[in-house]
Amino acid sequence: MLLVIVQTWDTMTNYYFVAIPLYIFMANVLQRSGVIEDLFNAMQVWFGPVRGGLAIGVVVICTIMAAMTGIVGAAVASMGILALPEMLKRRYDKKLALGTICAGGTLGILIPPSVVTVVYAVTAGLSIGKLFIGAVGPGLLLSGLYIIYIAIRCWINPELGPAPPAEERARVTWAGRVKVLRSIALPTLLVLAVLGTIYFGIATPTEAAAVGCVGALFSALVYRRLSLGLIVQSTYTTATVTCMILWITIGARCFISVFTAIGGGDLVTHFVTGMELNRWVILFLILGLLTVLGCFLDEIGIILLCVPIFTPIILRLGFDPIWFGLLFLVNAQTAYVSPPFGYTLFYLKGVAPPGITMGDIYHSIIPFILLQIIGLVTCVIFPEIMLYLPSLMKE
Repeated sequence: MLLVIVQTWDTMTNYYFVAIPLYIFMANVLQRSGVIEDLFNAMQVWFGPVRGGLAIGVVVICTIMAAMTGIVGAAVASMGILALPEMLKRRYDKKLALGTICAGGTLGILIPPSVVTVVYAVTAGLSIGKLFIGAVGPGLLLSGLYIIYIAIRCWINPELGPAPPAEERARVTWAGRVKVLRSIALPTLLVLAVLGTIYFGIATPTEAAAVGCVGALFSALVYRRLSLGLIVQSTYTTATVTCMILWITIGARCFISVFTAIGGGDLVTHFVTGMELNRWVILFLILGLLTVLGCFLDEIGIILLCVPIFTPIILRLGFDPIWFGLLFLVNAQTAYVSPPFGYTLFYLKGVAPPGITMGDIYHSIIPFILLQIIGLVTCVIFPEIMLYLPSLMKE
């Protein structure tokens, strides 16, 4: 009982956890402000006329939304409602459309500001700012892999993502394309306000979250959606999601405290480091275990249970903890789309049109999981993708 009291008090009074409700509130306000609808219309104008253009546009929108909100559910639900019916109407391959939305939506796990990153940083005792900035590289890498995959597949087989008729393409002028670019002005300013203040050392991640909330409310005001009802709904959703995250945190911390007190952490560390295996083999074994766990457990639960055990092992093996943390987060992103219990799969099923089955969604995500693995291996081989920007940060 003493552990429950101590861990609850420590969690609820942790200053860094203040960022969690702030980022969630920012995401909820933006979801209701009209910014996302404008982004979709802009991407439709720019990418719609080419093969697979709507799918490519979805990935671009999800990347921007990840940098604005860091909440997976917001991107998947929005694109499932706005983009999926439009792609199906234009005779896009069903699996390509579903897989694109699932994979693109999970970028919110990785690209800052990400609530999962905050939980990881606090649990591992690392800099939230460095993890935020370091996640930009792998996030853009995965986004680029999705776009290249869609473009190549639709170039080889145009029936997967057919271009609209010639007369419809002719109606899209360069003047119209330039005009819709104004819809990305507010999202761009919001991203710069949050990430820029962190990168240049102007604000801590928690302070930057407050800046993001002000920016989200300003966006809602510009779109004439700001109202008492919007604030009340956003606050209620923020409270429910935050309570869920913090209760999971409290429970996992109690478990880890007992596990560590009875020597479990030391036992695992000595067992792994005592094996006569190359340290890279041990690293890939850890990443493989995390991938398997991701098929069945919530990523926040995985972080709270595994990070206290794996961090000492990683340090003992001589790996950079920031680099490993970012690899961990890439794995967490894969967990979000891994059957049978990837959250993103169920988010999309909840908003998908009638006739879309869970089997369709499961099959659609397989190529994108392979792209995730390619991205993970690339980040292992080229750690500069993750470590270059943090090395330039001003503390």
